[in-house]
Amino acid sequence: MNPGNGIETGHNMAFWLLLILGLITYIILQQRVASLTRTPVWVLWLVLMMPAFIWIAWIEIYGNAPSGGGAAVGPRPAMPPGLFLGPFIICPILYWILVHMGRREVGNPASKAADTSAGTESTPPTPVNGDSSPSVRLLDAQEEAQLRECFSWTTYALHQIDYRPQAAICKGALRTKPELAYQSISQNIEAKFSDRFCVVFQEDFDGKPLFILVPNPYGAGKIPGPRSLNQPGLCLALAAITLFTTTVAGAQIAGVAPNALSADPKLLLTGLPYALALMTILGCHELGHYFAARFYKVPVTLPYFIPFPIVLGTFGAFTQIRSPMPDRKALFDVSIAGPCLGLLLTLPILIWGLAHSTVVDLPDRSGIFSVQALNPRFSFLLTLLSKLVIGSSLTAANAIHLHPVAVAGYIGLIFTALNLMPVGSLDGGHMIHAMFGQRNGALIGQTARMLMLVLTFVQPDFLLWGVFLFLIPIIDSPALNDVTELDNRRDLCGLLALTVLAMIILPAPRFI
Repeated sequence: MNPGNGIETGHNMAFWLLLILGLITYIILQQRVASLTRTPVWVLWLVLMMPAFIWIAWIEIYGNAPSGGGAAVGPRPAMPPGLFLGPFIICPILYWILVHMGRREVGNPASKAADTSAGTESTPPTPVNGDSSPSVRLLDAQEEAQLRECFSWTTYALHQIDYRPQAAICKGALRTKPELAYQSISQNIEAKFSDRFCVVFQEDFDGKPLFILVPNPYGAGKIPGPRSLNQPGLCLALAAITLFTTTVAGAQIAGVAPNALSADPKLLLTGLPYALALMTILGCHELGHYFAARFYKVPVTLPYFIPFPIVLGTFGAFTQIRSPMPDRKALFDVSIAGPCLGLLLTLPILIWGLAHSTVVDLPDRSGIFSVQALNPRFSFLLTLLSKLVIGSSLTAANAIHLHPVAVAGYIGLIFTALNLMPVGSLDGGHMIHAMFGQRNGALIGQTARMLMLVLTFVQPDFLLWGVFLFLIPIIDSPALNDVTELDNRRDLCGLLALTVLAMIILPAPRFI
């Protein structure tokens, strides 16, 4: 076996991950930031992507620094700490300056609406007190009087109503259990205004609960029906295409050259175990979200695979939630269902694949993408499973040539860890939001992003992962009832999920 093949595969995968990361970054900037600033999106994109560009350029020029005690082949200096950490300090500051230098005028109503939709704080209009009238009002005087009748002093003592673009904020004092208050007041508002508004119950920055009324995009006739949500024909077509692309990728992972595939199509069958294993893991992950959402009667699409003609053969699968979560309990259950079901399939597939893998000599350089000579010691859980399955033949001087099924299980493990990261709209971000609230969830997410950056000093291959986390918006969308806390059982399940995340991404102790 040629160790260079694994290194070349790792570099190719890193290149494609960088390309995909760049596309996702540009889309996020175009959708969320372009309306807030006059600074060109491509300039902001270059600033955000600069750390990844510098890191990839260093690897291409000098290669990875030797790790694990391997002997160096040629000059391969480690990246200077200043060059490694400096862009992560300078680029976010430069990005913030560029955004604010081109920030649109606050007096522009379109700008205010964009600020509100993007979750940024805009200059508040004058609160409604007596005869004073704000510049933007969601309700007229008669409708405001009807709204005040929806609040009872024994449930939620309403003190004042403030207005924002396309929102009415009702501030007061909570006098009963949050779930009872939300149920009572939301029913009263629905009785007065039908389905005109979405009623959101959440805490402000001081931890005080308040009710927010926003126009309901999910009113009668606006919620997508089952036929518009679920398109079985498209779902099956994408699954069939993904089965083909992953089968081709699996055959190449099994060692079949591309020209041999074109000469003898029967060789495609060698990639079928990888394809079936990977699609089972990804599909079950999304089915977990799908069935949990259906249990809570939340509109959700069928799982759709994303075919990708190179490297892994797929870019994953997704389901789309089409309405807000009713409460934090539903948010938690829908979020954790995917990683739990996916991990239940990943572990036996990975164990079977490891049992059919071979032990090889550890090359001088072995990254997390080098599946032909993988050093499992970057992950505590992977190392533990490898030692339990392979046994004493796996030593510190050895690596693992993964069987194609083991590659699928390994990808499933990494995919689970990425989704469990407690950041923003990832599954882990939803879970942390549900466990600790929106504000504390954002603080935990910011801390997780910084810790992931620190971890890249130990495992540089995590750098693209760390950059991706910094591009995800840190604030998660609130549930309709975002105040009622979880029970102890769900809190425990969330902590166990975070423990699994730590076991996947933290390196193994030396004694193992």
